Amino acid sequence: MKIDIITIFPKMFTGPFRESIVARAQKKSLVEINIHNLRDWTKDKHKSVDDQPFGGGPGMIMRVDIVDRAVTDISKQFKKKIILLTPQGKPFTQKKAQQLSKLEQIILICGHYEGVDERIRTQIVDEEISIGDYVLSGGELAAMVVTDTVVRLIPGVLGQKDSLKEESFSPATGGLEYPQYTRPAEYKKLLVPKILLSGNHQQIKTWRQKQSLKRTKDKRPDLLATI
Repeated sequence: MKIDIITIFPKMFTGPFRESIVARAQKKSLVEINIHNLRDWTKDKHKSVDDQPFGGGPGMIMRVDIVDRAVTDISKQFKKKIILLTPQGKPFTQKKAQQLSKLEQIILICGHYEGVDERIRTQIVDEEISIGDYVLSGGELAAMVVTDTVVRLIPGVLGQKDSLKEESFSPATGGLEYPQYTRPAEYKKLLVPKILLSGNHQQIKTWRQKQSLKRTKDKRPDLLATI
């Protein structure tokens, strides 16, 4: 998979993509992540990527012509999606991450300033994604979230295939993951549930299913319809 990120702050990605699972996935050549500086497609000496909005108003607007040149150069003849990261987009979910993980190329456009020229939305991108109902300074952090979520779903990235099956929001559970415990079995008079120490795998599976349902009901009742 190729993930291409278009941004005006490429240095923001240096640390996050050199650590943990994303770094290992790149090292194993399971994903290729390219960070592109949008200013490389400008034609003026100031390398401006924005301009004042027609009709007046506060802030600056990201220009359609520059974004179009960047996307055209980066796009490959792959099964791909061109995505704008913006508060106006559809909420990002695990289901969407699973869909994206099956593509050959994802192009993420990091919005900035007061917004983007509307023609970017209508003529260039395939869809818009939001990671939450709040406003960030730009789309860079959102691009990191989307990238991390998608990369870990690529086959071979995680060491154990079963690691994904019972996570929160996974197709197997639909809701939240059940409680997990490890050693010590007793800590400050707090005990691990006896069922987990029983060795009875069928009873453990049943217990976990019930705990997953209970946790979802308590913390995210809105997810119950998906279970």
